[in-house]
Amino acid sequence: MPAFSYQALDSSGKTVKGVLEGDSERHIRNQLRDKKLKPIAVQTSKSGSGVRSGGSGSGRKIRFAELVLLTRHLATLIQSNLPIDESLQAAARQSRRSKVEGLLLDVRSRVTEGHSMAYALGEFPQVFNEMYRAMVKAGEHSGFLGLVLERLADYTEARQYTQQKLKMAMIYPLIIVLVACAVVGGLLVYVVPDLVRIFQNSQAELPTLTKVMIACSDYLSQWGGLTVLAIVLLVFGFRMAMRNADFRRRIHVLQLRLPLMGELIRNSESARFASTLNILIASSVPLLEAMRIAAEVMHNILLREAVEQAALQVQEGASLHKALEKSEQFPPMMVHMIASGEISGELEAMLGRAAQNQERELEMTANALMSVLEPVMIVVMGGIVLLIVLAILMPIFQLNNLVG
Repeated sequence: MPAFSYQALDSSGKTVKGVLEGDSERHIRNQLRDKKLKPIAVQTSKSGSGVRSGGSGSGRKIRFAELVLLTRHLATLIQSNLPIDESLQAAARQSRRSKVEGLLLDVRSRVTEGHSMAYALGEFPQVFNEMYRAMVKAGEHSGFLGLVLERLADYTEARQYTQQKLKMAMIYPLIIVLVACAVVGGLLVYVVPDLVRIFQNSQAELPTLTKVMIACSDYLSQWGGLTVLAIVLLVFGFRMAMRNADFRRRIHVLQLRLPLMGELIRNSESARFASTLNILIASSVPLLEAMRIAAEVMHNILLREAVEQAALQVQEGASLHKALEKSEQFPPMMVHMIASGEISGELEAMLGRAAQNQERELEMTANALMSVLEPVMIVVMGGIVLLIVLAILMPIFQLNNLVG
């Protein structure tokens, strides 16, 4: 049955929102009245792809935390031998957000029509990516869907943790830069002009440092707003240019060549590739298909192309570690661990260890980046403030000498 979102009034006059399944809007209104609710509005749920659109999907997404939670709920329910449609319905009832509830009910409506769960999830590609759907499909074929969903929840949670760690490593230096620019700009725009008036009536030649500071102050006072606007437009233009594949590839190549930053990106992408390949192989997804899906979850185009080229070599009969080693884009330790896994027949386990090793390397690189950037930013900020102070004091010392 299709899902409908509704608004209704309870006995106290409070507005209640939610999602229900029914044959029609009249059926939903009757259900609401049976629950002692007065319906205000009832419409077809648009939490996922909307009405049967053939998998067009929706631009709206749910949060990582919500995806982890609903995946864990489904894993628990399905491992309790509850049918898939009933598990989806129970998980929908446990959801606190009508958006997630409607999404699960929309998935359930497709399952009750006779489609597989993987096919139903494919109607909502903005929420359930290709890796998620491939694992569910493998779980359905193998009969271990509950276990696969549990692995998916662990993987999604670990990926969220890694992304948050990287964001924190980038956000802190950015905040320091913004605060430093705001402080220096405030000094030059609001403090320096008042102090400059002291020297205007003096016939003495001002020091070069003071002249530079006054010129900077005048520029920011007259053109500061336009400069900020130009920076915003440049950032917007850069984001638009990143939509071009050739330009984006050049930027990604440049990123990998940067010291520290390049290592951070390489470790992040390698960890994502190894962990994704590990969980796909553990869920009985064929190696070639797993490599193709793992390439899709990588953000850097150069590394993604390296994995795609490696997949072609594996298809032609090469071993996985030889194909990755030939690309020269992946850390030697990860390639060595994959080689050990292929030789010993424990590729799945070694991929998991390689992912953990790369995540440790990622954390160490991020900490190193933070330890370098923090003192550098503080020293730069202190140096700029020192220059401003010297630019103000030097003319004062000159005036004192003249008076003396």
